[in-house]
Amino acid sequence: MPATENTVIVTGAAGFIGYHTSRKLLQKGYTVVGIDNLNDYYDVSLKQARRKQLESFDRFHFFEIDIADNAKIQSVFQKFQPEYVVHLAAQAGVRYSLEHPLKYSDSNLTGFVNILEASRHAAIKHLIYASSSSVYGENKKVPFSTSDPVEKPINLYAATKRANELMAYTYSHLFRLPTTGLRFFTVYGPWGRPDMAYFKFAKAITEGQPIDVFNNGNMERDFTYIEDITEGICKVMKHIPIEETDGDAPYKLYNIGNNKPVKLQYFIEVLEEELGKKATKNFLPMQAGDMPRTFADIEPLMKDTGFAPQTSIEEGLKKFVGWYKEYYHPLKQL
Repeated sequence: MPATENTVIVTGAAGFIGYHTSRKLLQKGYTVVGIDNLNDYYDVSLKQARRKQLESFDRFHFFEIDIADNAKIQSVFQKFQPEYVVHLAAQAGVRYSLEHPLKYSDSNLTGFVNILEASRHAAIKHLIYASSSSVYGENKKVPFSTSDPVEKPINLYAATKRANELMAYTYSHLFRLPTTGLRFFTVYGPWGRPDMAYFKFAKAITEGQPIDVFNNGNMERDFTYIEDITEGICKVMKHIPIEETDGDAPYKLYNIGNNKPVKLQYFIEVLEEELGKKATKNFLPMQAGDMPRTFADIEPLMKDTGFAPQTSIEEGLKKFVGWYKEYYHPLKQL
């Protein structure tokens, strides 16, 4: 059966990046089939609120499914015959992986194979999937390049994401399935994940609670605003790897980041200014599994797709805080 034109399956559609990506695709005229298991890793009501936003679009269809359930995944693919798949569902979080390793194997390994299999049998045009800057581990060379060795992950989450890249290559090689992996660099913005540091900081500062600042604040992150990420995903989706020009398999890997690392201390200062309150800082040593610095080399992505991040940290945090105040405190000023 031929693919249904302009139909995209987005997994993790009620998640942070999945919600924004689905919304962007719907605004561009695509039919979006969203899949999410709505698990309780963080506040389910936030996921439901994102879902409700998407359901205001007539061309959005939602299925509450765990990607580890192969039969249900295959059923959705067979019903809708997508042209593209944007696979963003995963068990996220570096620190959480230290205590709940089996959740990562179910979602990030078994679930990913299910998506690969479903994509292969549906003969889709292109599978785009979420990798992570975490795969770079303790690499010292910056900026991080997709040509750098990444064989020493320092946490299980990173190991599963590197495994995804390898599994995708295998399917591209064996079945000529076009795949592109995107190594995301610290994505932030409205409707974000409450387990992320910037979100925790906003909540604590608002409530007058101290914030935990690891590595005594001597961290640098390539913070990337969500709208830049979703625009990049849409550009990549249409840039389908071709085996004649891309080696022995229709396979690509890209970094997608802001290309401008920011010191954690400065990030907190901007957040304080937008919230209008100072943080009480609890300085702590480096957390196990954390990376001291991330910095994306995005030159290949810019060259191939025209991607270019547009949002400064000051502008991005202003938009995040505006949303945060409206969502959590609509009747009062922080």
